[in-house]
Amino acid sequence: MTATPDVDILVIGAGQAGLSVGYHLHRLGLRPERDFLIVDHYPAAGGAWQFRWPSLTLSTVNRVHDLPGMSFEETLPGGSENAQAATAVPHYFELYEKRFDLRVHRPVSVTVVCDRATSLTCPNQEVDGLLHAELKPGEAVKVRGLVNATGTWDKPFIPYYRGAETFAGRQLHAHDYRTAMEFDGKHVVVVGGGITAIQLLDEISQVTDTTWVTRREPVFRRGQFAPEDGRAAVAMVEDRVRRGLPPGSVVSVTGLREDPRVKAMQARGVLERHPMFDRIEPDGIRWADGTFQRADVILWATGFRSSLDHLAPLRLRGPGGGIKMAGRLATQVDADPRIHLIGYGPSASTIGANRAGRAAAVELTSYLGMPTHAAE
Repeated sequence: MTATPDVDILVIGAGQAGLSVGYHLHRLGLRPERDFLIVDHYPAAGGAWQFRWPSLTLSTVNRVHDLPGMSFEETLPGGSENAQAATAVPHYFELYEKRFDLRVHRPVSVTVVCDRATSLTCPNQEVDGLLHAELKPGEAVKVRGLVNATGTWDKPFIPYYRGAETFAGRQLHAHDYRTAMEFDGKHVVVVGGGITAIQLLDEISQVTDTTWVTRREPVFRRGQFAPEDGRAAVAMVEDRVRRGLPPGSVVSVTGLREDPRVKAMQARGVLERHPMFDRIEPDGIRWADGTFQRADVILWATGFRSSLDHLAPLRLRGPGGGIKMAGRLATQVDADPRIHLIGYGPSASTIGANRAGRAAAVELTSYLGMPTHAAE
């Protein structure tokens, strides 16, 4: 069966990764809406940044890496250190889309992608060599290649612990956190050992009592991370995905930086870490040795998972739940070279997404045999 694509390449997601891919496809001589299409399900530019909590400012956020071809700094007014990240970064992304004429279509959600000529539920029909993406509201698009850059924000992860359903207080994920003041007078258990957990624990502990719980003993490192530290961490994650294993956490490799904020928390006694509890009870948490902590709130800063449910019909995952990756920067799905995943594995960081965007654009257009300009 021969079919004609609506567009050669579909890019799903217009966060850091998706915009980087769009930029590099454009630089290779491809035109948006003719050769490639970028869709994004958020209502406005900015990716997940537009939903960050208000107290996350440019002075407290991890570094915002420049997108290719345009610096973040040039979009900021003077004295912007205290600007909200949820405002400043989306503004940067909006200007970026306009400068490079990327023509992002939004709000458009991709509900499912199949490799057959399908209708809604992906029945067993004849393979036509194209990827079929069903879009909401009520559209569909046929493409030859796909770059998935949906990130993780829409897949907050909360592990199950015995008794969670009996808890009479409030449970929420860091995804839904807004301000520490809403917990004033309540005892908050913060669960998680990553950077987000530290940030939220710092804020909440300044207005109320907290208990910090982590699965592993946190490792704090003094001074700045050297470039080789970052490369080593990314290499370990890359090795895992090239073997088809789930990516794992970069923080588990790099540790947490002991910056002035962390030192202040240590001085206040906030960083007294407790191991994971055994179960949750209606009015608190209990450890295996019988120790009990009363709690009004459990805040799960337990990370996110890759937002890939719409790709399920393609059966990319292996028996252990990981996806075996290939390509120069491990963005290409080994089982289906038509598909690149950015924001999965080593390309999950903002700087990693930039490098991966170029690699995916070059490799995918080459695989599809598309005529391009010489790569920059």
